[in-house]
Amino acid sequence: MLDTKHLRTLTALRDGGTLVEAARRLHLTQSALSHQLKDLEERLGISLFLRKTKPLQFTRAGLEILQLADKILPQLQHTERNLKKLAGGDAGRLHMAIECHSCFDWLMPAINSFRDHWPEVEIDLSTSFNFEPIPALIRGDIDLVVTSDPHPHGDIHYQPLFRYQSMLAVANQHPLANRQAIEPADLTNETLIHYPVDRKRLDIFERFLTPQGIEPQATRETELTLMMVQLVASGRGVACLPNWALQPYLDASLVSCRPLGKDGVWPTLYAAVRNEQKDSAFIQDFFDQALQTCFKHLPGIVPVAGEG
Repeated sequence: MLDTKHLRTLTALRDGGTLVEAARRLHLTQSALSHQLKDLEERLGISLFLRKTKPLQFTRAGLEILQLADKILPQLQHTERNLKKLAGGDAGRLHMAIECHSCFDWLMPAINSFRDHWPEVEIDLSTSFNFEPIPALIRGDIDLVVTSDPHPHGDIHYQPLFRYQSMLAVANQHPLANRQAIEPADLTNETLIHYPVDRKRLDIFERFLTPQGIEPQATRETELTLMMVQLVASGRGVACLPNWALQPYLDASLVSCRPLGKDGVWPTLYAAVRNEQKDSAFIQDFFDQALQTCFKHLPGIVPVAGEG
């Protein structure tokens, strides 16, 4: 009656603390998770956790299943990974390029975990600030690109990771901090601080300003997210950053943020690989570990429709 899906569901519920957070970690909608839990309890004929408790409390039956999950899931994951190595070989190369400046915080833990499990895979990491990564991927110079700007190509597979909201960071005392949402025309008198990449690779230009024919009064470049936030906080300009990258600075009350337009701007982050490599065991395992890391650590991200 129990299967590994149920074990993972209850583990996510315990670790997340709420149905909302558990659903996010499992890449499910809250309604889908609630239905799954109800179905499991009906099959078992017993309640597994107490509704409307904060923090979430499990029944004795729920705790029994969690104890089982803590024993079985690590062993199962270890065995599955070893079987993949035996089936597909455990050596290879994974040279990565990152278009997303803010991705280092979550990508490094994923790489460290991956390295522990695949020591024979040669790993290298670089930014793509000074070269075009997708042509380099097609040529075979690199093996994986983290990007929010997919360019369809017959040789490339884009693996969706998650959706995130691009937000405008402003100083706490800035007049735009009192707005419900930002409109393109609001930036005509602003200095826009951004990363030193072509504006075609920046969400705020491609998805917000350029379609409306709007230009900011001035622009300023910096490679460091922290520097960008400090410049915003001191009133030197405004900046567009992912919601999850801004969250630590919002928690510290360094800056405020507002959505771009009433519906917001919601890009999707992808991991791009060559089609010939997408089914290799270590590439698939890297996808899995990257997703687990993202949904465990990044606030505000959501699953891609049809994924998970």
